[in-house]
Amino acid sequence: MGILARITNAAKSSNKSNESSLSTGGHGIDKNRVLSPTDPTVINPMNAGTWETVRTAPINDTPRYYTKVEADALKAVARQKREEARQAKRAYKSLKTLEQSDAQVHTAHRNYIKGVADSELTKKRSDASTARHLHTLRPEYAKLGFGLDRAENRAQQRIEELKAKIKENR
Repeated sequence: MGILARITNAAKSSNKSNESSLSTGGHGIDKNRVLSPTDPTVINPMNAGTWETVRTAPINDTPRYYTKVEADALKAVARQKREEARQAKRAYKSLKTLEQSDAQVHTAHRNYIKGVADSELTKKRSDASTARHLHTLRPEYAKLGFGLDRAENRAQQRIEELKAKIKENR
């Protein structure tokens, strides 16, 4: 039976039964589930983020003079923000490392899943091979069964003949 015939026959018979269509090349892989984000807020082409930025001081679009108090206050804020920026850089580096670690675990898990799927296919190939072999044995078993039926019938017939002979001799 050709592949096209198998597929079209499977489509016709799928209305009649709930059999798996793996044998006809069917699948249950939903691309939307495969490509769905790992988190609703993760950055991807469908969610580019907010494009927000950090701005400690407002833009000074006109020239102006500053007082000593203002300059000292700005210097203190600048020193504080430089330290916070250093800590933010460390934190973002750690967050990036966490993301990379998560990605490594994710990749390792998917490789494990692929291995499980490959092993399952190997097992199913073995099962199918065994089933094909068992089907090749069926005619021989049928032949043995017919031979036993014939022997039983002959024995029963001989028993009936002997019973009839005994009744005649009485």
